[in-house]
Amino acid sequence: MQVLGKNLIGNTESSEGTVGIQAINPASGEPIGPLFFKATLSELDLAVHKANAAFAIYRKKSGAEKAQFLEAVATEIEALGDELIERYVAESALPMGRAQGERGRTCGQLRLFASLLKEGSWVNAIVDTAQPDRQPLPKCDLRAMERPLGPVGVFGASNFPLAFSVAGGDTTSALAAGCPVVFKGHPSHLGTSELIGRAILAAAEKTNMPDGVFSLVFDDSIEIGQALVKHPLIKAIGFTGSFRGGKSLFDAAAARPEPIPVYAEMGSINPVFILPKTLQEKGDSLASAYMNSVTLGVGQFCTNPGLLVIEKNDDFVGKLESVSVDAVGGNMLNKGIQSVYHKGVEEFQKYAKVVNFGKKSEGFTAAQPVIFKADYQTFNDNDALKEEVFGPSSLVVEASSKAEMLEVARTMSGHLTASVFGSPDELAEYADLIELLEQKVGRLIFNGFPTGVEVTHAMVHGGPFPATTDSRSTSVGTMAITRFTRPVCFQDMPDTLLPAELQNENSLGIWRKVNGNLEK
Repeated sequence: MQVLGKNLIGNTESSEGTVGIQAINPASGEPIGPLFFKATLSELDLAVHKANAAFAIYRKKSGAEKAQFLEAVATEIEALGDELIERYVAESALPMGRAQGERGRTCGQLRLFASLLKEGSWVNAIVDTAQPDRQPLPKCDLRAMERPLGPVGVFGASNFPLAFSVAGGDTTSALAAGCPVVFKGHPSHLGTSELIGRAILAAAEKTNMPDGVFSLVFDDSIEIGQALVKHPLIKAIGFTGSFRGGKSLFDAAAARPEPIPVYAEMGSINPVFILPKTLQEKGDSLASAYMNSVTLGVGQFCTNPGLLVIEKNDDFVGKLESVSVDAVGGNMLNKGIQSVYHKGVEEFQKYAKVVNFGKKSEGFTAAQPVIFKADYQTFNDNDALKEEVFGPSSLVVEASSKAEMLEVARTMSGHLTASVFGSPDELAEYADLIELLEQKVGRLIFNGFPTGVEVTHAMVHGGPFPATTDSRSTSVGTMAITRFTRPVCFQDMPDTLLPAELQNENSLGIWRKVNGNLEK
């Protein structure tokens, strides 16, 4: 499958624009062909109208039919073979092993949602049967379930060219919910995005999905993204990226005549707390593991541990100083991310001490790891130290007491994760810390660093603002599907007109709550 540099407007290839953009190899700085022409507003409008027309058909597809579609997407992605991996590596400067792993995660995610659709109980079917003889008034028949919202706009992330991109979690969960997707590809990986977009459309054709169930448009500015959010036929938005980008989309959606939900995952510091006894007993191994987590993927993970909170321990900091000098950076995903990283490091140097810099890297977007430290009071007095520095850096905050550790947790804003290292007895002693952290994050981790997000039914990849715009949702795992649905109640509807999930027969054999009891 060849990269042609086209916007994919449903089943139609298009390049009406006059402004060309190209992907850049982050390691060499060389442009990668072909030239892509930025989508025009008319191309975007056509894509959204196609999605709206497709919704009338796609929303009626059964769980089994949508599952077949998602499974076919996974098969088409795998069929791309080395071409996809090579393009991924060229556009991201990430290693081949990472590309292969992310492809596996993406296909696994598609198949996980397919299994959810086949089983069917995710629709939360509720049946409250009529009681015509009830006194003093009869009770009507009420049945409810989740139904799809409509066309969804999705934005690709820079740091995961596959798993949080064209066929990533937002696209997969929206399609699983029954919503067509108009996707704005990230300009850092144009070719990778087009290959995946073509795979989705090939799968759609093979499984008889309507034209417009998926479209892919490109732009390296904000024009198309803002227009996508403001389009009156778009009913929800999925976004992974910076706070500035996510908040601007959220504000634009809220200002519409018909406001729509924006599910934006906007970054996180992901604080790690190591309790004193555990730090004393396992400090050496934890220092090495911490550095590995900080530098994994050149620190370009939304779960990168940007903050480590400990009670003052000179031995641990000394060990950290010795292991950090050998830490290896690498090339960041693009020049813009590198620039923001350098500015963040410079800002931290105004307030915090440098424990050590890691090894310098060579390349167009090279980044050098760095660990900072500050005492509790310095951290508390300088809000700049509480900002995310996206890349291979982290800040160690040295508290003088349990009370100061608790105060760090108490004054934290919302984050995706928090981690606590401690023995069972020590964790019990710090139960008040755990209680505070539960209110601040979407995932609370014990005796493990936060990098790495499993795609499972139970995963929550979200958190209170400013980590996300809606703490009630997740962008990873099967619970993500309900971001793109709404509950609908049917009152006294004839049985033959009801969705199969709510009919008396329950021909799908799904779990339902009937008159307050779960049953099949």
